[in-house]
Amino acid sequence: MNIDARGPRFGATLTTIVLAAVLVTGSGWLLAVQTAFFAAGAAAGVQNSPYGWLYRTLVRPRLGPPAETEDAAPPRFAQAVGLVFAVVGLVGYSAGPQWLGLAATAAALAAAFLNAAFAYCLGCEMYLLLRRATAKSDENLVQ
Repeated sequence: MNIDARGPRFGATLTTIVLAAVLVTGSGWLLAVQTAFFAAGAAAGVQNSPYGWLYRTLVRPRLGPPAETEDAAPPRFAQAVGLVFAVVGLVGYSAGPQWLGLAATAAALAAAFLNAAFAYCLGCEMYLLLRRATAKSDENLVQ
């Protein structure tokens, strides 16, 4: 399935804002909300996440048709990676150590910012590298 390539970047922009607010405020509940949004994106795909709904409902109707689409699998994988970092951040904020929450949130923020500002999706790149690596290992098994 292909999706409008602008949607995940919109979601990354909102994610950047939320994660920056988490770092500034130290708010575990705000990180919990973002964690739920990552979980929705990983489980149902970015197009069906809350940010995807906002994009589809409020932003997409005001834009022209997408100039390009992309496979939905890499952004979905990126949401799963974000989910892992957010869960680790929640553990740090709620049970300690505090630095773990800060570090995990900062890592997720850095990745979201790269996508929002430069359209460079680290999780998507990880997905492609893993696909290549597993394809090569599958070829070696066949031989």
